Order: sequence, then structure tokens, then C-alpha cells
Amino acid sequence: MQLRKNQTLERFHKFLKLENEIGNITRQEAVSMVPPLFLDVQPDHFVLDMCAAPGSKTFQLLEIIHQSTNPGALPNGMVIANDLDVQRCNLLIHQTKRMCTANLIVTNHEAQHFPGCRANKNFSSAFDKGIESESNMGQLLFDRVLCDVPCSGDGTLRKAPDIWRKWNVGLGNGLHSLQVQIAMRGISLLKVGGRIVYSTCSMNPVENEAVVAEILRKCEGSVELVDVSNEVPQLIRRPGLRKWKVRDKGIWLASHKHVRKFRRIGIVPSMFPSGSSHMDVTDIEPKHGNVTDVNSDEGLQQVEDVLTSADDLEEEVSDLPLERCMRLVPHDQNSGAFFIAVLQKVSPLPVVQEKHINPEEKMLPRNDDPPKKLQNQDTEELNGMEVDLADGTDEKDPEGSLEANSIDNEDGAAVEPDPLTCEKVDSEETEVPVNTETKSERTGGKRKLQIQGKWKGIDPVIFFNDETIINSIKTFYGIDDSFQLSGQLVSRNGDTNRVKRIYYVSKSVKDALDLNFRVGQQLKITSVGLKMFERQTSREGNSAPCSFRISSEGLPVILPYITKQILYASLVDFKHLLQYKTIKFADFVDAEFGEKASKLMMGCCVIVLSKGGEALSNPVQIDASTIAIGCWKGRACLSVMVTAIDCQELLERLLMRLEIEKGDLVQENAMGTDEVQEEMNDNGKEEPESLEVAVNT
Repeated sequence: MQLRKNQTLERFHKFLKLENEIGNITRQEAVSMVPPLFLDVQPDHFVLDMCAAPGSKTFQLLEIIHQSTNPGALPNGMVIANDLDVQRCNLLIHQTKRMCTANLIVTNHEAQHFPGCRANKNFSSAFDKGIESESNMGQLLFDRVLCDVPCSGDGTLRKAPDIWRKWNVGLGNGLHSLQVQIAMRGISLLKVGGRIVYSTCSMNPVENEAVVAEILRKCEGSVELVDVSNEVPQLIRRPGLRKWKVRDKGIWLASHKHVRKFRRIGIVPSMFPSGSSHMDVTDIEPKHGNVTDVNSDEGLQQVEDVLTSADDLEEEVSDLPLERCMRLVPHDQNSGAFFIAVLQKVSPLPVVQEKHINPEEKMLPRNDDPPKKLQNQDTEELNGMEVDLADGTDEKDPEGSLEANSIDNEDGAAVEPDPLTCEKVDSEETEVPVNTETKSERTGGKRKLQIQGKWKGIDPVIFFNDETIINSIKTFYGIDDSFQLSGQLVSRNGDTNRVKRIYYVSKSVKDALDLNFRVGQQLKITSVGLKMFERQTSREGNSAPCSFRISSEGLPVILPYITKQILYASLVDFKHLLQYKTIKFADFVDAEFGEKASKLMMGCCVIVLSKGGEALSNPVQIDASTIAIGCWKGRACLSVMVTAIDCQELLERLLMRLEIEKGDLVQENAMGTDEVQEEMNDNGKEEPESLEVAVNT
């Protein structure tokens, strides 16, 4: 029986779901949280999560960069979370929304073609003449890259029973080339000295050690495999493999020379330990032997193993230090399976002068030549052009969902194109015209330059620079000048009069957005920053001095800098606000609080739970225990502007706090009674009856 269907644990399950929805906890398998631990992320790092959805690892990265910052302060780093699928991007946004961070950008790109955003000097100069920019960022490079690539997911077989039915060897073989491309793109976006973690939830060496070995060969010494055996000592791990065989069509292959000629397009040399190609070997006919059952899409099927000669049994052994990789297997520590490799970039990547074409690839028809097509696509992507990649391989759920990928059979192996390893090529990325509308339109070109506002289904990201509205917000809430609003507010609507939500971004995100504008807006941004202000569209909102209220997500960041429209409430009144949602000024238990609330200006206000009745201080000194909510001050009442889920969670915590305080009070009274009784006994006097009654009540 599943735990969530157990009636005994039903209340506990609801509690976990509520805490997860609010953001107090994250429900995630422990082994999936291991890869970010080896990134060694610092608060000032720029971090890229290449295949981020559903977002648990991104949330973990955000927690790390916010770890050492003071309440209300923002770290200097940022996280860019990317995913190919738009729907999964929405799930990613929902997951990370709980973090309430202004240091996050969510993008929607193919990971292997993630834009490098290198600013061309001529273009930057022309741009800066028209728009003021303080950013000195010339290219979007990262200190840390998490490369949790799409995989066959066979390491999740404990929690995903359908793996037993749907898994076949073609899944791993078909994803190998895509995994190499994604990892190489991540390395090209990594700063020298930076660290990248490559991980899969698979146990297949074709998706693991073979990919790492191919990366090391392509990088030619500019990337090294880091020995992290001394990090996270409590983690039980096994070393990576240096020799393995490849399974294809019921045949175990020890070397690429054993691959049949008509299968060499799908089974590439990089899948084997040595990575060597053998072109001079004639086609090998299989020798039929024992018949065994293996899993396939149709369930159990009979396939024939191949009996090989003694020479064929000799396995290749990699000369690379692949034992530095980590294999986490389920039976070592009661977890799922995971593969992790930590690589460090020690020097710039080598310049690739030309692409090597294998002889087998020449047998393909010209119009079906995958390497040439993908090479052309890479060039077009680098120049910021709109690219049709419909024929390319789609990314798949990193956690192992098998339905999302089109290669559900053994024939689905992909041809390996040369990834974007040439950093020199990135210098050509942003040679785009200043007038991004349409150089190609004027020249009658078929391809049109893609700009942020014209991404299909994606609203544009626009800096909000309406000083009239910004000043009215600062004046209404008394926001301290030390909190920078101008230049760090963005919206998704170009019409200032129709802007519904204003988002706040950190300095690091602002610099990245500035760079994105300078390079022709190559990033396809689905979400950015933290929702700080939201327009109140009710009748009272139109009559208020400031029609923008502070959102619940943005309140923790801006709270220390608010000097107006803020009140402290007692525990009882705060509880009543959460419980009844709307209370008239005269109905508050604390009459003085009700009077102060009635004197506030109409509009949004902030109510902070008082700590022992302390007086209002400017700015508000907050810590992790501070509780505050946004409310709306109307003509005759105060209304809570918090979601029902947040109200429920806060109410439960307050009731718990009331019980604890009541218990402490009773305990203090009991201790005081014991002291009085002892003193009276010493003096030979009896304990007064009134004291006993007071304690019992």
C-alpha cells in the first residue's frame, strides 16, 4: 500500500504537502540532492542549471547562494534555470516561487544550444549611446554549471515501476550523443577555474563514463576530472568504471570494431572505453547462442545472445582516470541510483578548426546528413537567428520519464555531431544589427532575427523606468533610499498604464538583462526576478494614493526598508486577522492598535507580529523568526491580502505558539507557587487558598 493512501498517515501526508507548497520543506529523494553538494556554490557565484525542471535542484542551489546573507539583503550571485519544455518551465517556476528570490532567471532553450550572449564591441558601443548601462559584463559565463542531463532513468526503478516494463538498451544508446553535446555546451559557458557537475539517474556506462571520457578527449586537457573522494565523507560511493561493453540488438560489443557496418551510425566510437574508431574491419556476422529473456517495450521478449571468440571477449580499458567518477547504487544506502562526475575547467577550450567526418557518415544521403545539419544549426544559433530544430532530439525528463522522448526503441541511437566547443566562435555570436527589427526584412531574407518580445507565447522583459510611479511607491511606503528601486524593476508589459505586476531583480540579474539587451535579446526568458508590487484593481484601489500593493513574495526583501504604512499587532489580533480575514477597526482586542490602523492612509499596509510589545523601529529589524503579512486598509476595516494556504499555515503556527506560551506561563506560575509554598513552610505558615485557586485556573 502506498503511504499516501494509508488512513493512519493521512493527516501527516496533508501536513507534508502544505509545508512543501509553502516552501518550508522540499519533498525530494535524498540521492537527487547530492549533485549540487559537489558544486561548491558560493553566494557570489553565477550558476547555470542546464536541465532544471522540475526544479528541486534549482531550489537547492538558491538556498545555498542565500545561505550567508542577512535578512533583506541579496547575494551577489544568481541562478539561471533552463529547460526545453515550456510546461516543465511552468512547473519549475512554481517550485522556485516558494524561495521568494530576486536572483533567478528561468529560460526556455535547448540545453545544447544555450546562448553564450557574447557582446560585440561595435554593437555594445552603438547600444550604449542610446541606453545608459552600468554593466561591464561582456559575456554570460558561469562559475558553476549543473548538468543533470536527460537520461534513461533506470536508476529510479525503485520509485518508477514502469521502468521495468519500458526500459530497453536503445534508450541509453540514443541519448549518448545528446548528453555529450549538453555537457560540452556547459563547459564552453564555464569560466576558467569554474566547476561543472555532470550527473544522471542511470547506471548505464554509455550514459555515464562514456560521456565523461568523450568530454575529456574533446577538451584536450583544458578540463580535468576532479577527485572528490574527500568531500561529503558520509556518502557511500563506488568508483567509476574504466571498462564496459555496449549492448546493441541483443549483442554485447566490447569494441567499436565489433559493431556491424549498418549499425555504426548509431553505435559511435565514443560509447566505448577507448573512443577509437575501427573502419577497416569487415562486417561481423552474429553467431547465435543461448536464448534469454530481456525487457522491452512489449514486455518480456526472447533475444539471442552472441557467442564470441576469445579475441572478441577482450575488453577495452580506458586510459582516463574515470575511477574519480562516483556511482551511487540503491543497495549501498537505501537510495536511488545516481552517477556523478565533477569536472574543473583549467584553461580555455581548444579551437576546433574543422569538423571530423567519419567515413560511415558519408554513406548518408546529403539531405539527411545529421552532422552537417546540426553544424549549420549551431552557427545559426550563435548568430541569434530563429532556428527550426524540429528534427533534432528532444530533451527528456532528467528524473527518468520515458514517455517524453522519441527514442523508445533500440534503433533510436543518434549520430554524434560535434558540440559547440570552440570558444572563439562565440565572438561571432552577437554580431547583430542595432535595429533588431529587421535587417532581414528589409533585405527580403527568409529568416527573421528573433527578439525577446516576439518569442512565441513569451511576454517581453522590459525595464520599468516610470519615475512617477516609482516615486509614488517610495513615498507611500517610506522606502529607505538604501533600497535601490530605480533600474532594478522589470515588467512583462510595455504599456506603463496597463502594467499589473512589477518584478524586482538583484544587481546580478540586472547586469545579465542588460547584457541580454545588448546582444539582441538572445535569452528566451519565461520568468525573472521577484514579484514585488501588484496593481490593486478594486474600486478602493483606484481611490488610494498608491494603487500598487506589496506582494507576499516580495515582502521579506523590502520589509527592512519600509518606514510608513506599517504597524505592530499583538498575537491575539494577528491571529484574528488570519482567522477572519477582515476586521473592523473597532473590533480589535487592542483598541490602540485599531485606532492606529484607522489613521493609516487608504491602501496597502504591513502588519508585523509584535515581539513582546516592542515599539516600532525604523527600519524594521527582522530575522528568521519575524512574521509579517500584507493587508489592505479600507474606509472602515482592515483586510488580509494573503493566500488561504499561507493563512492556514501561519494560523497553525500561531496556535502552536500560543499553546507553548500558555504552557510556559503555567510552568512559571507553578514554579513560583512551589517557591512560595517552600518559603511559607519554612516560616511555619499555611499556603493561602487564593493562590492555589489562581494556579488551577
